Amino acid sequence: MRVGIIGRGYGAKVVAPAFTKTDGCEVVDVVSPRDEAAVAALCARRDVDLISIHSPPFLHLDNVRRATSAGHAVLCDKPFGRNAAEAAQMCDLARSAGVQGFLNFENRYDAARVRVRTLVEEGAIGTPEHVQFSMLLSITRAPLRRYGWLFDDELGGGWLRALGSHLIDFSRWTFGAVVEASGQLRTAVGERPDADGKLHRCTADDGFVATLRSERGVTTVIDSSSAAPVTVTPTLIVVGSQGVLESVADSRIVLHSEAGSKEVFAAEAGVNPIFQSQREWAGVIRDAVRDGAAPAGAPTFADGLAWNEVLDRLRA
Repeated sequence: MRVGIIGRGYGAKVVAPAFTKTDGCEVVDVVSPRDEAAVAALCARRDVDLISIHSPPFLHLDNVRRATSAGHAVLCDKPFGRNAAEAAQMCDLARSAGVQGFLNFENRYDAARVRVRTLVEEGAIGTPEHVQFSMLLSITRAPLRRYGWLFDDELGGGWLRALGSHLIDFSRWTFGAVVEASGQLRTAVGERPDADGKLHRCTADDGFVATLRSERGVTTVIDSSSAAPVTVTPTLIVVGSQGVLESVADSRIVLHSEAGSKEVFAAEAGVNPIFQSQREWAGVIRDAVRDGAAPAGAPTFADGLAWNEVLDRLRA
């Protein structure tokens, strides 16, 4: 599978190496999303099977339009659309062109997340009842990150879109469709300097609390920030009728029950979980493009639309 990549950040640093190290895949080019001529030329190439889009969110719709109109399968990064209306347009573009659309929810292939989901499905904690994510990070505050699209709401910025998309997708994937959603957004750092030192007001959130209920009656609470003064070890807790799963930093999972507590997962030492999950996902996409159909559980444009619909409810 020949892959063209739009994006010189995550696309160049993680996605391109992941495809390169996946048997049967070849990266033919990596272009800047802000170079319209290069993007157009890449999408027009006939020696490309997949266009992998890792541009800022405000460029997703245009990039998807160019790629699908040329007849290419597409992998688009989260948060997909800036809202559900944009997401629906991209779904329509792929459907009309008759091409496959994949969503870069690569965390579905993270070893710890997969293990949590498997344990829930196997009944390790009985009937799941409640989920709690706590992820308080200092990555945009210490040191202070410069102003850019991440802090501009109209450009698709915000921590809810950047990280919340992954966490909400995990809840949907594991516990069923979200039928109720409410939330609060917060902005701890109200102004940031750009590369020239000019201050800009931040219009996008750098932290949020989201409360969800799934079709199976499972509640999820997510409390996260990118602008905490210090980073606190992230935790995922899943409460069931017969036990509790505690995942610490996606590296260690402990099962708590009346019989006591025992470790049921430990991450492999020396493995970069972000790269490894992206590489696993690359292999799934390769096979889906070859076979003409995505396997069950593979995140597609439909999952991107579902997440964007939850986003709109949370922001309302």
